[in-house]
Amino acid sequence: MSTQPESTPAPTVRHLRLLPWSHDGKPAHLVTDGTRSFLSQLADKIEGQQIETAAVIVSLARPMVEDSADLSADELRWVARRLVESLTDVLNIAESRGQRIPPYEGEESED
Repeated sequence: MSTQPESTPAPTVRHLRLLPWSHDGKPAHLVTDGTRSFLSQLADKIEGQQIETAAVIVSLARPMVEDSADLSADELRWVARRLVESLTDVLNIAESRGQRIPPYEGEESED
């Protein structure tokens, strides 16, 4: 016999998801019960776009960093900035997705 009134809902499992955007330079998180929501779908879409953008930037940067390329220091800085931006986005996505992977059975989370 339960001591809780019948109208009390069962506790839900809470998931914390790192989002692919920030607020004032601070990470933004979504607290959810793990079900698909508008915000989680938006985050998935943005992550996909960030990954696609990173792939395009890498394909454009490859010839720019070849030994035969004749680029100025300003041009090299520009491509380096774009690569750093893309790498930052992709690392954020990897961290977010890694946090959502449950530990192996019998192991505890490293949090």
